[in-house]
Amino acid sequence: MSLKEKTIFVTGASRGIGLAIALRAAREGANVVVAAKTAAPHPKLPGTVYTAASAIKAAGGKALPLLVDIRFEDQVQDAVQKAVERFGGIDILVNNASAISLTGTAETPLKRFDLMMDVNLRGTYVCSQACLPYLAKAQNPHILTMSPPLDMRAKWFAPHVAYTIAKYGMSMCVLGMAEEFRSLGIAVNALWPRTLIATAALQVIPGAGAEFGRTPEIVADAAVYILAQNSRITTGNFFIDEEVLAEAGTTDFSVYAVSPGVPLKTDLFLD
Repeated sequence: MSLKEKTIFVTGASRGIGLAIALRAAREGANVVVAAKTAAPHPKLPGTVYTAASAIKAAGGKALPLLVDIRFEDQVQDAVQKAVERFGGIDILVNNASAISLTGTAETPLKRFDLMMDVNLRGTYVCSQACLPYLAKAQNPHILTMSPPLDMRAKWFAPHVAYTIAKYGMSMCVLGMAEEFRSLGIAVNALWPRTLIATAALQVIPGAGAEFGRTPEIVADAAVYILAQNSRITTGNFFIDEEVLAEAGTTDFSVYAVSPGVPLKTDLFLD
């Protein structure tokens, strides 16, 4: 199914994977709601809601830049209402916004713990809840959450208990909401990269240089393929970007490599 004139609400869309998904959807002719909290340029991080909106328009889509901190329910509700007023509804929600700290228990301040739980877990829940009434009215509604497959082995928790709980919380929303919303025809799926992805998040991962990863476009291409599927059939999945594109017929992934020929490193939460 085409994304043309579909309205996609993307959290954390001012940079990285969120922006890549927004741009890829824009090339399909989608209306993109850029829901992020960056209003002014950051000295170390590129992109604002406004630069993202300009890029989306240049790519062929329509854009609505909205300053939203998904930790606050009132801001999310206000953004959803503005999106509906502008575009008439919401067809797709992409829960992309995330906070990361790969630190052990003793090294993780409670302020950072709270941030990860509020953005990752609570933010996913709040945005899904706020968009739900409009997704239920859409023709082919999807929620796509950028979170890993659930695997309860201790090795995924021990190095960074708080971050794993926060990301797995997002995945548990996928698990539960997929079944809860099945009768409404709303697809709820997760997507995670096979390899490192060259975004600002690599700055906090020791030894994770961009040269060992792929560009965000591989995740964006996989996301758009998922979002074009029949929502009543494609739900409750924990997709891996490479596997999705292989199913779609892609055989050469070298185009996504940041440094062709350099061995790729597997992303977190995957063997």
